[in-house]
Amino acid sequence: MPKNYMENIVDHLLPSILENFENICLCKQCLEDIKAFSLNHLPPLYVSTSQGYSYAKSNELDRQFKINVTQKIVEAIEIVQNNKRHDMK
Repeated sequence: MPKNYMENIVDHLLPSILENFENICLCKQCLEDIKAFSLNHLPPLYVSTSQGYSYAKSNELDRQFKINVTQKIVEAIEIVQNNKRHDMK
């Protein structure tokens, strides 16, 4: 079954990127919104075989690829934090 490997990449990078932000909401809704926004603004990277998985994983080693993904995640964090879909308590 095809899988968007970009989800794995965002899941892997998100925690370390979040460490650079202070006073942000880390509730399930905000984290899901950040991930969804990121994935909607990144090209999908579907794989269905172990060879495809290996190719996708090799992309993670490319510096510019990682910079591009990080930029989209940071953009998502900023947008979600400025447009929370819940009330702060």
